[in-house]
Amino acid sequence: MAALGVGALGIGLAPFFVRWSIASGVGPTATAFWRIAFALPVLALGMWIEQRKQRPVPHKRPDPRLLILAGLLFAGDLAVWHVSIDLTTVANATLLANLSPLVVTLICWRLFGERFGKSFLFALAVALAGVVLLTGAGFEAGGKRLLGDALGVATAFFYASYVVTVKVLRTGYAPATLMFWSGLVMGSVLLVLTVLLREPMLPEAAKGMKGWLALLGLGLASHACGQGFIAYALAHLRAAFVALTLLLQPVFVAILGWFLFDEGFTPLQGAGALLILAGIVWARRKSDA
Repeated sequence: MAALGVGALGIGLAPFFVRWSIASGVGPTATAFWRIAFALPVLALGMWIEQRKQRPVPHKRPDPRLLILAGLLFAGDLAVWHVSIDLTTVANATLLANLSPLVVTLICWRLFGERFGKSFLFALAVALAGVVLLTGAGFEAGGKRLLGDALGVATAFFYASYVVTVKVLRTGYAPATLMFWSGLVMGSVLLVLTVLLREPMLPEAAKGMKGWLALLGLGLASHACGQGFIAYALAHLRAAFVALTLLLQPVFVAILGWFLFDEGFTPLQGAGALLILAGIVWARRKSDA
């Protein structure tokens, strides 16, 4: 559970690193590419350490093609989410992307026959209501805004599918190993997209240091550490509960935005944060009962 909290904090830092990177002149898709580029050496080291340890060999490993699928899904998640932010409000993009716990629950129920009690579904509803209050999202029909909202929903499906795929992979692969190989796929896809979109890949000279530090933090803190701890947790906890706990991310974003950017934190947002925490605690207590 502690690893999951650290993972949520790591990915909660991602929006700030992305903001600093784009402000330094790096394109949004290029930022996603550098994220995995800086994470890969750390993941390679982790994979080497994992291979030196004596581990029981599973009777049947998951299909290695799932590593490719995981990389494609995460690349799609990042690319679509960045476009969503550009077309709709940050609040809407954040809210809709955080529908992933609901999608994970539906996937696990439909594909794997998992059963979820009323207590878990109630906790999920409470936590999602908290996200609505925390983000303050609002919806308008038509134009770019509607397309951006639709892409926000697509983001949730991409990330939910990624979480479920990693859950399956964790039955036969250690976390750094699966993240390294899927990361190679992810990085390749994002590099091709960056070139096709003709995005600037390097920070502007005047903001170079800040831009590179943001990209380094994104790769090490948000991806290697944040997603790495999440991959570790998926071997020990149900995928739906992991996805639900990741709703801590918008809580961290709101609190850090208050401290770092003086963005304000209203009583309504505070109530939303408490609802999210209550939903997670309730789901955890009932799973331990």
